[in-house]
Amino acid sequence: MVSRTVSRHASDVGAVVAWAAKLPASAGGTRVVAIEGRSGSGKTELAGGVASALGAPLVRMDDLYPGWDGLRGGVIALTEWVLAPLAGGGQARWRRWDWAASRYAEWHETPRGDWLVVEGVGCGAAAVRPYLSGLVWLEAPVDQRRARALARDGEMYAPHWERWARQEDDFYGTDDVRAHAGLIIDTAETAPSQPA
Repeated sequence: MVSRTVSRHASDVGAVVAWAAKLPASAGGTRVVAIEGRSGSGKTELAGGVASALGAPLVRMDDLYPGWDGLRGGVIALTEWVLAPLAGGGQARWRRWDWAASRYAEWHETPRGDWLVVEGVGCGAAAVRPYLSGLVWLEAPVDQRRARALARDGEMYAPHWERWARQEDDFYGTDDVRAHAGLIIDTAETAPSQPA
């Protein structure tokens, strides 16, 4: 894939949708778009907007990880429960991780359609890529990402930030997801200019 960068602006959803419209189906007639990047890079908000614009179901990796050390387990769950069955003409479904109870809970079926959006760290992994029509990578400076993540998830996430970041480092160190992205979006927030 040829990567290109889109600057952060109000029409990121539109840019992704326009880019995705040119992609071929990849999993049993469904076009699967993955929105990947490190924690706090803006995946959740962008993926929600893209899924809404496409009328697509959305699968979030946060629902699949088996706990705070489960990044790679989430990749396996996405592949085995959702993408491989979808590609084979079967029913795509996933089981929600209950973070409070530390166990998997109920199953959810993913409706078959023209589109599926997946988002979260690991959704662009090598094991997943054969099922993807396109991969979007989001990036921002670590201080901004951390501030966003903690503003979103608060005290629940704060004690786990470093633990999760080490998993990201390990994962991206062996699987260069960014290099396989067809679209790269810089989500960095620029500081307002100061008067002279």
